Amino acid sequence: MEQAAIHDYLYHYFKAGGCDILENRPGFLKIKLTVELDKLLMNRPFYWHYIEKLGQQGDTQVLALKTNSEEEEGEFIHFGSPRLHQIFQSAKTLSPSIRLYEALTPKSGQTPLYPWLGLNVKVSYCSDWKRDYILSLGINLVNGAIVKAFQESVAALSLTPKIPDFCYTLSPMIKPINGLYRLERVVEGLILDDKHDWATDAMERWEADLQLLTQFYEDYEGEEDITAVFEQEKQALKEQYEPYVKVSIINGGLFYLGPDAIVLH
Repeated sequence: MEQAAIHDYLYHYFKAGGCDILENRPGFLKIKLTVELDKLLMNRPFYWHYIEKLGQQGDTQVLALKTNSEEEEGEFIHFGSPRLHQIFQSAKTLSPSIRLYEALTPKSGQTPLYPWLGLNVKVSYCSDWKRDYILSLGINLVNGAIVKAFQESVAALSLTPKIPDFCYTLSPMIKPINGLYRLERVVEGLILDDKHDWATDAMERWEADLQLLTQFYEDYEGEEDITAVFEQEKQALKEQYEPYVKVSIINGGLFYLGPDAIVLH
């Protein structure tokens, strides 16, 4: 599921960036980059400096990415891969927040568009090893309904940066900042409900190494210089093993969607 979520995120990242999606199938993406994303991702500053100095139109590169390691073609993308980290950072630079509208074509009358706050979050379980996963959540700012896998829900929708003709937006009953707080509580709840054997295991490894360290320094007890070194190594073990959870927002935005756009379960 994590790899599928990465694939979905990559697809929407490049689509929102205006790239041509040349190929999109489970586990594989091929994209023709825009100039802006080529400059951000492909590390070709001399090429673009030369092209722009000559006043010519540069040729952007095609990027092949795979989230299924068994695919023959493409750069393998997974949590921890430098390319994915680069894309996360560029997303914050390019568009930490967006505003999009569902591209409806009403047959008659005016159609209301409901404001949704969407949020993509990276959750990291950290100790002497690390596990990351993405949560995509959405909250309806009129009625407070919350959905998980929000990005998947809007994947099939046609979205536009301009409000469509014969549509109007409903005013939010919930302020976006309050919607953000509600989504934060959902994230906290999901983390609390998750299994945390990883943390228990890390504490046990920490305790085992601490016992070995203590036994090693027992013969030097009372020696001031050795005691200082012992305390430093204890602190190093704590920094290595102490489990913690890190939550970071990748990006988010306001989505104005038709009344039937999101199916609530």
